[in-house]
Amino acid sequence: MFIGSHLPTFADKPALIMAGSGFTQTFAELDAAANRLSHVLRAAGIKPGDHVAICMENNPRYLEVLWGCHYAGAIYTAASSRLTSEELAYIIGDCGATVFITSTYKAEQAAEILAETPGVSLRLMLDGVIDGYDSYEEAVASASTMPLDNRIAGMDMLYSSGTTGRPKGVLPTIAPTPIEEWSSGVEGLLRLLFSMDESKRYLSPAPMYHAAPLRFCMAVQSCGSTVVLMEHFDAEDYLANVERYEITHSQLVPTMFVRMLKLPDDVRSRYDVSSLEVAVHAAAPCPVAVKRQMIDWWGPVIHEYYAGTEGNGFIYCNSDMWLGHPGTVGSPINCVLHIVGEDGEEVPTGESGTVYFESSAVFEYHNDPEKTKGSRHPKGWSTLGDVGYLDADGFLYLTDRKAYMIITGGVNVYPQEAENLLITHQAVVDVAVFGVPNDDFGEEVKAVVQPVEMPTDAAAAGALERELIRFCREHLADVKCPRSVDFREELPRHPTGKLYKRLLKDEYWAAAGRSI
Repeated sequence: MFIGSHLPTFADKPALIMAGSGFTQTFAELDAAANRLSHVLRAAGIKPGDHVAICMENNPRYLEVLWGCHYAGAIYTAASSRLTSEELAYIIGDCGATVFITSTYKAEQAAEILAETPGVSLRLMLDGVIDGYDSYEEAVASASTMPLDNRIAGMDMLYSSGTTGRPKGVLPTIAPTPIEEWSSGVEGLLRLLFSMDESKRYLSPAPMYHAAPLRFCMAVQSCGSTVVLMEHFDAEDYLANVERYEITHSQLVPTMFVRMLKLPDDVRSRYDVSSLEVAVHAAAPCPVAVKRQMIDWWGPVIHEYYAGTEGNGFIYCNSDMWLGHPGTVGSPINCVLHIVGEDGEEVPTGESGTVYFESSAVFEYHNDPEKTKGSRHPKGWSTLGDVGYLDADGFLYLTDRKAYMIITGGVNVYPQEAENLLITHQAVVDVAVFGVPNDDFGEEVKAVVQPVEMPTDAAAAGALERELIRFCREHLADVKCPRSVDFREELPRHPTGKLYKRLLKDEYWAAAGRSI
């Protein structure tokens, strides 16, 4: 379904509420706004299959922009609002966008990329304008609210987060579909797994440009449900919004769990979260101890899935399944999993290897045939580059990304294990573990930590470093533990929860005069 299909039943129902400002947009208003933008895009020459790029904060108009592109049949690329100008210009050029939509929140960067994006013929800016951009509000004001004729549904082409290299667009191979016949796979999953219907209220605390929030919010509205969108995540604000809007469904990432668990007890107990029926998490590994605490706090409403922007498979578990298999990310529901060793052959149950999906989904990495080829197994399976193993019941456990493996003295070490442990220490807010050069062993294990309180001097830093190394060695083999710990005010973490470990690793290797 799509938002326009709900107009006969509840045109005046809120489709969107901005959690901070209270801005509200009904289904009728959202559908009309999307129709207006679709006419603007068509007048600008956008035909089904043409590309539009979007870059802005969690703006009140974000969803109408997405739906407007969808109604026009466009392939829409939502780019991170945290990209550098060089990265943003690269994505706009790489996806072939001829229309770029942004906001005054990004005005400085929008000006910087003007000369670097010559292929863009229409530039629209919300909430004001700068030279080189037209007013979004003025452009849509006089456009028709009637649907375009013979509408073909658009689709997203989102870019990988670039945590292990330059981001690449993921383009699904899908036959053109009339919008009246269109239904997203995410909508089906929401209805089937999470009992989503028009009576529910969904809280989205993450940036809209990421695959999961974008697709889930559009799918929630396709179900006729209300999206409550947070402008940005704050742990206490999240709990307050659950209570204020009697939220039934939400999607989070493990770092959000960690932030909420580290709130003082009196703050955590201040808010009523009993309305929550489903709290889904994904995007990054969740430490076992953290998930146990969340289930103890919220009850068995925690659901998890493992999937990628590529859409090549969906692995799922609910709280009961996880409690029976602690640490699992779930079992497959629309694919077959294969764990493959370095020789390309499947490994026995319980042994780690590269995780491959066997499914009917087809995708390619835009303008990167080599990366597309590298994601495929000779038997046609595809991988996201993660390493893991299956237990005897067919549940998947992720070890780490293959790109992050540390080889120290000939021993393979996956840093996720140390990260999952260190984040549970009361003095730690965030942590990254990775390999740095070592003349004797090739690499050694390094931890970079964001502490609750930054050490005031070298003595305090040394004491905390020793405490964290000791804590790690109490629970893990020495080879898996950091040899040294550095402290930072903040780690370069993507708002969706993924850690930009590549940036840290590159920095340390460059400082050592070595290349990765």
